[in-house]
Amino acid sequence: MEKSNAAVRLNRLLEEKKYRILSGSALKITALVTMLIDHTAGVLLREIPACTAPFFPAISKTVTLYWCLRSIGRLAFPIYCFLITEGYAHTHDKKKYGINLLAFALISEIPWNLEHSGKLFYSSQNVFFTLFLGFLAICAYERYKEDMPELLISMAALFGASLLLRADYGAKGMAFILILHIFREQKIVQAFLGSCILSSPFAVSLAFIPINMYNGERGFIKSKPAKYAFYAIYPLHILLLYFLKKDGSDTDPNSHVSHTDIYAPKRFC
Repeated sequence: MEKSNAAVRLNRLLEEKKYRILSGSALKITALVTMLIDHTAGVLLREIPACTAPFFPAISKTVTLYWCLRSIGRLAFPIYCFLITEGYAHTHDKKKYGINLLAFALISEIPWNLEHSGKLFYSSQNVFFTLFLGFLAICAYERYKEDMPELLISMAALFGASLLLRADYGAKGMAFILILHIFREQKIVQAFLGSCILSSPFAVSLAFIPINMYNGERGFIKSKPAKYAFYAIYPLHILLLYFLKKDGSDTDPNSHVSHTDIYAPKRFC
């Protein structure tokens, strides 16, 4: 009973308005900055000895500047996923919203392939596909949640598509988006399950701090050009990183590693 009461009190604390100071725009900027830190470290700093040298070699060989920056980057994906759930809740045109996600997934594919393999084709797909499939999963859940057979079939199809696409963060990423949506009003459960399903659970759990400081307001990013510019930064920065690392850096596709391996100094995810 005491544990239950503590959970209720914590949930009420998270709902207090005085702690909700971040708009949707502030969350977008937070996700963007942490993503840029992560990718810049993964592409440009992984070969620099000073960045991969341990801070405290006598205690731990894993705590390096590279490791710290990649750990900061683990906040980006959960926040982007949360923004997808908010996009579903507030958009006036869900079809157009989904089409925009798919369009930027396709636009981002060539920069993604070039950065990871140096070629126009690569075996896995960029994270926009995961965001798109997560959005479709929310749509399917809301449409078929009263019809279990249809819901199971639609979810199986989406998870199958995720496995075939091999998109960044994969089926776990899609499931994470669905968890954020289903437990939208249960903040503690949302954070617990979300932190468990992705790799680097401690870093992911930290992402729920800014997420739970969201005040429900759109913020300063309101115009369509600003909104599409926010999307466009993803393929543009990947393309820029590709050109920056092109000279003197290998483009062996085997150098790619999943987001779970933030300790490997010579690989990028």
